[in-house]
Amino acid sequence: MNIAVVGATGLVGTKMLQVLEERKFPVTQLFPVASERSKGKVVRFRGDDLPVLMHEQAIALKPRFALFSAGGGTSLEWAPRYAEAGITVIDNSSAWRMHPEIPLVVPEVNASVLNADHRIIANPNCSTIQMVLALKPLSDHYGLKRIVVSTYQSVTGTGVKAVQQLQNERNGIQGEMAYPYPIDLNVIPQVDVFLENGYTKEEMKMVNETRKILGLPNLSVTATTVRIPVMGGHSESVNVELQRDFDIDTVRQLLSAMPGLVLADDPTQKIYPMPLTAHERDEVFVGRLRRDEGHPNTLNMWVVSDNLRKGAATNAIQIAEYLMKSF
Repeated sequence: MNIAVVGATGLVGTKMLQVLEERKFPVTQLFPVASERSKGKVVRFRGDDLPVLMHEQAIALKPRFALFSAGGGTSLEWAPRYAEAGITVIDNSSAWRMHPEIPLVVPEVNASVLNADHRIIANPNCSTIQMVLALKPLSDHYGLKRIVVSTYQSVTGTGVKAVQQLQNERNGIQGEMAYPYPIDLNVIPQVDVFLENGYTKEEMKMVNETRKILGLPNLSVTATTVRIPVMGGHSESVNVELQRDFDIDTVRQLLSAMPGLVLADDPTQKIYPMPLTAHERDEVFVGRLRRDEGHPNTLNMWVVSDNLRKGAATNAIQIAEYLMKSF
């Protein structure tokens, strides 16, 4: 079972290597792949220093899976070339997510869309993954009518440059800026670029990907995505209008029974999810469950996940695990 990790020197690529080790994924040989800028570098995996390869070298070695986390441009150029060589690509960028013939997968939610012939599989946006995991049991039991979500997203979702900006600002160091404004002691209501409709690309990812993953093309979804000065973990305030009325205890039971989801909801003991709760965890945490008293059949909840793990690396590896087990 030979595996290529494309973008192995980046934040998500590094996390993929860590998660592969932790989950004891049956890797025979690992091929770290990166851009020309990383030529000559090595990455560490299972105690060994492995030289970084270029794409042509990795394709020639015919790995079973290629886990991509190197940006949309790289995925558009190289994923089809890996696929043509018979390699199954699991891509973490947004390049293929809305392609009608490419499955967009959160294994606990819609793994059934996968088959043995898929050669490119899309890993959803980190904010979408954690939200649909919490929405799935509610959708199955009550039906969904409308979703209003506001996110509170870590700088790690932007990458190494943003992490460095936050650290520089906290230490009073002038440095390169990943954002147009300071992020420390600030909140920036822009994640990704603005589109013609006034929403950001990240906000529209959440709208379109949620519909595709849940198989609800007409679901009403609106999102506001916000960057906050947190080093790891995305949080979301989710307002869910259901198709019919609900009992809050039944909602708790449904969420508790959902694979990959952890209920952390006891306001009397100040128990609720936080980025610190989710740090280095693969589960999605949900709490602050309460009825929206201003709107019928509507629930409020707070959803938190480690965006580099379940929001990226772990979800991709879970897809590979499902494919191995099923096909």
